[in-house]
Amino acid sequence: MRLAATLLLALTLMACSEKAQILDVKKNVDVPAYMGAKNGFVEKNWTPGDKTSWEAQLKSRSKGQDEYTRVE
Repeated sequence: MRLAATLLLALTLMACSEKAQILDVKKNVDVPAYMGAKNGFVEKNWTPGDKTSWEAQLKSRSKGQDEYTRVE
């Protein structure tokens, strides 16, 4: 009985220490994808903010993924 009470108390204390999962609106600003990111993973030939260059990059990346053009 004492062991069960100790386990219940331990589980209760662990549940109280969990961090709140609240969305921080300041960090998560919703912008269009073509506006770009400020990191090192951005494509070199693409200009952030230019929607036409964004669409051109998407077309060039998807060329090798089309099964109809790969199969002879």
